[in-house]
Amino acid sequence: MNLWFRLFLMLCRRPWRQPAHGLDTTVVRMRVWPLDLDFNRHVTNGRYFTMADVGRMHYVLRTGAYKVALQHKALPIVGDTWGKFRRELRLFETFETHTRMLGWDDKWSFVEHRFVRHGRVLGVVVIRWLFRSPKGTVSPVAFVRGMGLPEQSPPLPAWLQAWSDSCDAMSNQLRDEEARLK
Repeated sequence: MNLWFRLFLMLCRRPWRQPAHGLDTTVVRMRVWPLDLDFNRHVTNGRYFTMADVGRMHYVLRTGAYKVALQHKALPIVGDTWGKFRRELRLFETFETHTRMLGWDDKWSFVEHRFVRHGRVLGVVVIRWLFRSPKGTVSPVAFVRGMGLPEQSPPLPAWLQAWSDSCDAMSNQLRDEEARLK
């Protein structure tokens, strides 16, 4: 319910009316509500991933990525997520979710969500995602070209490349395990 409420509030602000460049950072302001809390009375770790979804939809609308997705009849698919939690958010506190594209490779696009309050980064969620159409995966190069971005990705930070490599290794391990079970 909380996700739908936040999405509705974000959509009421009509973010597509304020276009942003695909490598810009987009910002959504939010507030902590009672259903966001865990037993320690601060935002539960899992809620950050839900709030990142709202930030990502805001980014997609402001940058025009939704237009490219519609052209390809594609839907966004999150493949992997990673979170770093630094400081807590408490009931009724306001904060911002800063979303930006870090770059892309031959299969994935990488997006960062920073949760910021009073200029301090409280937590970070990083995802790798792709867009899948009825014809298959839309290559990140085709997607960013449709957004008016250069085909060459900004350099990926070493930690991001290492994380992506570890995600690929885990996927391969799981495929091998499944194959042995058949």
